[in-house]
Amino acid sequence: MKKWLKPPKLRIDENSEAERHATWLELFYDLIFVVTIARLNHNLSHDISLSGFFCFVVLFVPVWWTWVGAVLYATRFDTDDLGHRLLTAIQIVAVAALAVNVHNGLGENSAGFALSYAAVRIVLVIEYLYARWHVPATRALTTRFAWGFGTAAAIWLISAFVPQPLRFMLWALGLMLDFATPLRAGKLDAEFAPHSSHLPERFGLFTLIVLGESIIAVVSGVAEQTWNISTAIAAVSSLIIVFSLWWVYFDNLGGSAIQAARACRCITAYQIWLYTHLPLVIGIAAIGVGVKYAILSQPSMALPPAVRWLVCTTLAICLLALGMIYLSSFIGLNTLSVQSCPSRVKYRAIAAAFVFALAVAGADLSPVGLIGLLAVICAAQIIFEACETTASS
Repeated sequence: MKKWLKPPKLRIDENSEAERHATWLELFYDLIFVVTIARLNHNLSHDISLSGFFCFVVLFVPVWWTWVGAVLYATRFDTDDLGHRLLTAIQIVAVAALAVNVHNGLGENSAGFALSYAAVRIVLVIEYLYARWHVPATRALTTRFAWGFGTAAAIWLISAFVPQPLRFMLWALGLMLDFATPLRAGKLDAEFAPHSSHLPERFGLFTLIVLGESIIAVVSGVAEQTWNISTAIAAVSSLIIVFSLWWVYFDNLGGSAIQAARACRCITAYQIWLYTHLPLVIGIAAIGVGVKYAILSQPSMALPPAVRWLVCTTLAICLLALGMIYLSSFIGLNTLSVQSCPSRVKYRAIAAAFVFALAVAGADLSPVGLIGLLAVICAAQIIFEACETTASS
């Protein structure tokens, strides 16, 4: 921090910041989300039914959107001065309160959850108003964001003081407004598109957080189980699934969808890229809970239906999301050949279909059998891509 107070400035110039990376403050901010995701996973591990997964998703969405809001502001206007650090510290406190209220977040702690979310969004609105004052070129965009996010925050604030189920109806209204605000910005959002190296790195870091939670789940499952061959095979297979998701995601992570928004105002590719990360990270986080249950299950008995459906459905969601993220890059700049793009998307779709088929027809599979088959399907994605790359080179 070279100066105590510096006004926000637009930081999307790729000529002056060709390889912009996350700051230490941004990395520190991510730490509170490690805790929050862990608590969300803890909730799901205590109820892996359909209703439990629904509650997990309902609470996960505002947590993820909280992180996205801070990232999208920072990628455009971060100056790392005293003011921004203090506002970030306030956001960290609000997210910590959000994490505390995640437990029973749709029950007795729902009011606290709503107040915490409203608080962190109000801080974001303050930041956008500050940027509106100091960066006149972006005034139309920052005004739209301040109004949209501010109205949504007010709805969440009001929801804390009304009874259920009206409270949750207001949550849905607030989230719809939150998500719709950037979508409706359209060309304004494209005109000031985020930095095409900084934003993918930030989204990649959040993906690493949820991948890390899955690895923790595997280790915890092994630690709680009596060590035997079945446990070892299930653990290794689980790690292959997580490793394959990491490989496929980061080998295809790039900023071409963002570059398309910058170069030709193709905002659709950028929006697909951004919003498709939500089902991806939800799926990865939930997979960790599912594989832990699989490792802890009796190896000689079929996997419980709830666990089988959780693991297979969320893995299928991840594969489809990975296909859409890849497709968004192809739509963006058309930097890949027409032949190679559909093949990778097709790999993801076919793999997702096989995984879902295991959810339907795999009732008699043992934990090791199911996780092993899923690991083979995921590893096949890497093999297909490697063969494709070799053939095209």
